[in-house]
Amino acid sequence: MTRKPGNPRRRRFLKAAAAAAASGALVSCGRARSPWRFFTAEEAATVEAISERLIPTDQDPGAAWAGVVRYIDLQLATRFNFRPFRELYRQGLRGVEQTSAALFHAAFTQLTAEQQVAVLRALQRGQPPGEIWKKIPVRQFFDALLNHTMQGYYGDPRHGGNRDAVGWRALGVPLTPVRGREQHDLRQPQRAAGGAS
Repeated sequence: MTRKPGNPRRRRFLKAAAAAAASGALVSCGRARSPWRFFTAEEAATVEAISERLIPTDQDPGAAWAGVVRYIDLQLATRFNFRPFRELYRQGLRGVEQTSAALFHAAFTQLTAEQQVAVLRALQRGQPPGEIWKKIPVRQFFDALLNHTMQGYYGDPRHGGNRDAVGWRALGVPLTPVRGREQHDLRQPQRAAGGAS
C-alpha cells in the first residue's frame, strides 16, 4: 500500500505557526506584555502619582502603596458600571498632562509633590489650562478620580486595592474575616485556654 504524500500547504502553515510561537508572536500579538488591563504604562504611572497626592503617605502608607491604581485599572477593565468612565479617564489623563505642561513644562510624574498638588487644585477648581478640558467636564473627571481612589484605598482588598487592609488599619476598623471562614473555624477542635495543642 503506497503512502499518500502529506499536504505541503499544511506543512508550511505548521512550520510558520511553530516559528511564530517560538518567537512569542502568537502569544503577544506583537505587543509587549503589560501588567495593566486597561491603562497604558504611562497612564498607570500618572494615576498612581495622582492617587498618592489624594491620599498621601503619612504615618500610614498612602494610595500608591495600597495599590489604588491596580483597583481602578481592574474596575475599568472588568466592571460594567465602570464602562462610562473609560473614555473620561483616557481623555482626562491626557488633560492632566496638558495642564502639567502648561503650568510647569513637564509631565505630571516628573513634577514635585507641591507642583502635582497645584495641578490637582487647578482641576478641582474646574479651570485648568489645556485643550482637552473644552471637550470633557473637568470636575466630573476629578470627582471620579477622587471617588475611585477612596474606593481603592478603603474598599474590600479582594477588589484589587487596599493592600494588606491598610485603609481599614488606618481607620482602626476591624479586619473582616474571609467569607466562609466562620464555618471552617467552627469545625476545628478548640484548644483549652493556656493548654497545649
